[in-house]
Amino acid sequence: MRRLTTRETVLAGLMGALLMALKEALAVLPGEPVTPLILLYTLELPAVAPWAIAAFVLLEFVLYGFGLWSWMYLYVWFLLHWLVRRLRRMDSAPGWAVVSGAYGLAFGALCTPVYLFTVGPAGAFAWWVAGLPTDLVHCAGNFVITLVVYRPLRRVFAAIRSRL
Repeated sequence: MRRLTTRETVLAGLMGALLMALKEALAVLPGEPVTPLILLYTLELPAVAPWAIAAFVLLEFVLYGFGLWSWMYLYVWFLLHWLVRRLRRMDSAPGWAVVSGAYGLAFGALCTPVYLFTVGPAGAFAWWVAGLPTDLVHCAGNFVITLVVYRPLRRVFAAIRSRL
């Protein structure tokens, strides 16, 4: 990973704060803005995105404290960044909406390793199954949000990238 400029460092902090602010402000809606934003951050600002994710995770820890869920946040958003980097050549709003929805559907399964190590296979499976209704809502919400915001926000982040 290359060293960030001062502008990029400030931008990463602002992007992480934006993730946190929008997640909290839109918590009443199905789905969440975190997945689509991390997707767009990664596509247009790939060097800054991991630092924005780290800032977001740190803010989550400050706001909510530490628990079993904390361990999940140490890998689940970076895994999304990695996945988007692998698929970065795709430029299709419906395609990215499918990726975003699938990530929402898989979110509970991605979080189960923490429970696998703390409560065993049966407990991890029960935790995942109990969360499936939430994952389904997460999937639908992510799909719709990404479909709506992909093109306009991609232009916004491309303009930010060109100014760096």
